[in-house]
Amino acid sequence: MYIRRPKIRIQAWIFLLVAVAVLLLINSPWFLKKTVYPIPYREQIFYYTGIWGIDPYLATAVMRVESHFDEKAESSKGARGLMQIMPETGQWAAEQIKLKDYNPTQLYDPERNIQIGCWYLAQLAHEFQGNQLLMIAAYNAGPTKVKTWLLTGQWDGRWETIENIPFLETRDYVRKVITDYQVYRRLYTGSRDEQK
Repeated sequence: MYIRRPKIRIQAWIFLLVAVAVLLLINSPWFLKKTVYPIPYREQIFYYTGIWGIDPYLATAVMRVESHFDEKAESSKGARGLMQIMPETGQWAAEQIKLKDYNPTQLYDPERNIQIGCWYLAQLAHEFQGNQLLMIAAYNAGPTKVKTWLLTGQWDGRWETIENIPFLETRDYVRKVITDYQVYRRLYTGSRDEQK
């Protein structure tokens, strides 16, 4: 005697198997690297972070949060390119690193933008003794504001007191960059170091 299984039961099993396969795929490092946390401009990022001595995954996280890797991005305040560099900052950086024939339109060029952005991150690392939270806050709000917060005791530069950052935009920015940085490090190096 042959017993027919209900068609609904078979469809439910197929649906369950497909759902499990999809969940496994979207949680796989390969999928996350290719779709959610890619490293476009990898060669340039690793080259300039190597020159300036900063973590390439931190620079990548800054770029992801700043422009989501859109080389033509421009903010309402005038920041340009992948790492959203203000023209004045670009001019200052170009003078410091002795770039010839610099002009602000070069901030839309990925190579030039990454070069200047990584140099600026290195300057902030030096200025804030390598404290990544202070560096990232300064990248967003400016080093003068961050120094003021430190001097007045508004914020002490620790993750545990991040709620004390006076600017909501900067507070959210620091959280996003550090979160993305940790994901990049985990995906690409296997490191589970907590950088907070």
